[in-house]
Amino acid sequence: MRIKILALLLLCFSCFESQAQEVLTLEQAINIALERNYDIRLVSNDVEISKNNVSRANAGMLPRVTGDFSTNTTISNTTQTQSSGLEVTRKGAKNSNLNYGPSLNWTIFDGFGMFTTYDRLKELQNLGEANLKTTVLSTVFTVVNTYYEIMRQQKSLVSSKTAVELSRLRLNTAQNRYEIGKAAKLEVLAATVDLNTDTTTYLRQIDLIKNTKIQLNTLLARDVNTDFSVSDNLSIDSTLNIQKLTEAGSQQNPALQSALINQRIAELNLKQVKSLRYPVVGINTGYNFSKSESELGFARQSNGRGFNYGLTASVNIFNGFLQKKNERNAAIEIESARLDYSRISESIQSQLASAYQTYLTSLHLVSLEESNLNVAKQNLDITLEKFRLGSIAPLEFREAQRNYVDASVRLNNAQYDAKLAEVLLKELSGTLNVR
Repeated sequence: MRIKILALLLLCFSCFESQAQEVLTLEQAINIALERNYDIRLVSNDVEISKNNVSRANAGMLPRVTGDFSTNTTISNTTQTQSSGLEVTRKGAKNSNLNYGPSLNWTIFDGFGMFTTYDRLKELQNLGEANLKTTVLSTVFTVVNTYYEIMRQQKSLVSSKTAVELSRLRLNTAQNRYEIGKAAKLEVLAATVDLNTDTTTYLRQIDLIKNTKIQLNTLLARDVNTDFSVSDNLSIDSTLNIQKLTEAGSQQNPALQSALINQRIAELNLKQVKSLRYPVVGINTGYNFSKSESELGFARQSNGRGFNYGLTASVNIFNGFLQKKNERNAAIEIESARLDYSRISESIQSQLASAYQTYLTSLHLVSLEESNLNVAKQNLDITLEKFRLGSIAPLEFREAQRNYVDASVRLNNAQYDAKLAEVLLKELSGTLNVR
């Protein structure tokens, strides 16, 4: 009865696997991630904001025109003594003033600070684009890694299914031999235990695949319950060269580009601080309309309008030595940016060297495990034939079965490790294809 239940479970999962599923290619997964991934979309919005900020108005180069309006009314009890000696007293005297008109204020010189600000805004835009590239490469790397992880797990599932089928064959053979009196009950029980163990491994592998698919769907920002299958075609680029990768990384790695941009921003900050040593010169002009009314006084009502203009200038003479302190701090920030660039550069070279060594080792392991799998397959075929003839013990068959399954898993893992090392090398060098 227990064997029938196991067979029914395996049949159900086999039917589940055979159902028509969406075949998601790696290119499709990358394109969906580029369009929907939340991290990419959020950083893209930041880039749009930095683009909008690059304007001469935001740098303070353009004049500011405003429309001004003011009115003021007072009600007071007033006593006036005029020049003739006449004293006039008025309770609740109302006085009002009205002024309105356009005005223009324009800073025409601030020690070239506005030009430095404009250059800084452009560098901030470049920094945002470099950060976007970093996010894109990181997301694509994670998508590719998860995609190949599903592929690896699917191949492991095939190996697990093969183990279950071989264990079922062994159990059926043991039962037949037991029924005709050529085997002991112990052999049937041992075969049942091994079948249960292999079935558990198979079911856990199915669960692992489902969970990894949920992770990929989350990266693609789509329904986590979307079912799909991935291609089983795993091609490894065995032509990567460490010298070319290092050269590409020094020019295209987005983290290194960001560090270089931060260095330029630090240099611009120093220029902006130094601009405070120069005078600030501005012009102002406008056209003003005025109207005033008074219930007490010689002029009961007056109206006026006219053009006004002027020039303002100010220079910092002494601010408690803050200018020198700010300039020293800005110079230190430049040095820190240079150190950070060197640190990131050396870190990338170190990661490239380590990943390349893993890449070479994995390629060698792939070749070795392919040979091991061929040997294990031949050994299994011979052992299976002898087992059917009853010329070997069940433990020998189980050992041959394990060797074959283990060799399949090791080859699968070696291929996955080699591919992951290849993708990591391309990400570090900035050459990972995102389309």
